[in-house]
Amino acid sequence: MTTQEVAEQLVRLCREGKNQDAIRQLYHTDCTTIEAMPDPQGQQEFKGRDTALGRNQWWEANHEVHRAEVSDPMVTEGYFAVQFDYDLTSKPMNNQRMQMSELGVYRVRDGKIVQEQFFYAPEDSTE
Repeated sequence: MTTQEVAEQLVRLCREGKNQDAIRQLYHTDCTTIEAMPDPQGQQEFKGRDTALGRNQWWEANHEVHRAEVSDPMVTEGYFAVQFDYDLTSKPMNNQRMQMSELGVYRVRDGKIVQEQFFYAPEDSTE
């Protein structure tokens, strides 16, 4: 698949709420995930598709998503970016409801995502 095709497939699956299918189908087994902020153990970079899948499963189990919007992909040679906008309630943040916008930047090689990096800025919470 081309970078454009990978990007379009990721967006389609995420819009359908099939994020785990996207990881299984589109990510390389040795992919790297780089988070915007370190986790409680201080880790910010994670290796492997199974790790990416596990982190996504944790995220889904710990957040109630009231609304999710996925932008069209912005594609260049070997890379694409997608913006994700959420209205969610976060269990780890004391069940606080918030708006969050996250930018995912993806590197594609040989038809698979080999790296994803996230940038985000949580907005004011709503009551």
